[in-house]
Amino acid sequence: MSKKAKNTQDWNYETAVAEIEKTISQIEGGSLPLEEVFEQFAIAVEGLQQCETFLNQGKERMNLLIETLEAESES
Repeated sequence: MSKKAKNTQDWNYETAVAEIEKTISQIEGGSLPLEEVFEQFAIAVEGLQQCETFLNQGKERMNLLIETLEAESES
């Protein structure tokens, strides 16, 4: 199993948000070397993209459920 597949399987929204917040705090703290700031920023952006994807997928599922309920109530 690839590392990316394992990460996706073990991924958790709340944990991801906590990690992003921790990373942002480290960056804002000003104690990291500039190269590390760039690396941490890239990691945070990737985490934000994963969170956005997760939320969009959840929104799509909710919309589908709402459409299903509306179609059932019309019949």
